[in-house]
Amino acid sequence: MDITAIIIFLLIGALAGWIAGQLMKGRGFGLLGNIVVGIVGALIGGFVFGLLGITAGGLIGSIITATLGAVILLFLISLIKKA
Repeated sequence: MDITAIIIFLLIGALAGWIAGQLMKGRGFGLLGNIVVGIVGALIGGFVFGLLGITAGGLIGSIITATLGAVILLFLISLIKKA
């Protein structure tokens, strides 16, 4: 990975984490928190999309995949906090 790919990866993670935070809690988690949520969300989203046989290519597809995965992550965390 070159530096440009790493920067794009982090920006997608930050954007996806921020969007998921807006959808699930009504606020973001700060820059570092959004990046972490977005990156973990991208892994979860890629896994779920793979199970369903869905492919999402390009920049928009990556953002959608990461955001949906981040929403799933935040939903699971909220269930654990309630228990």
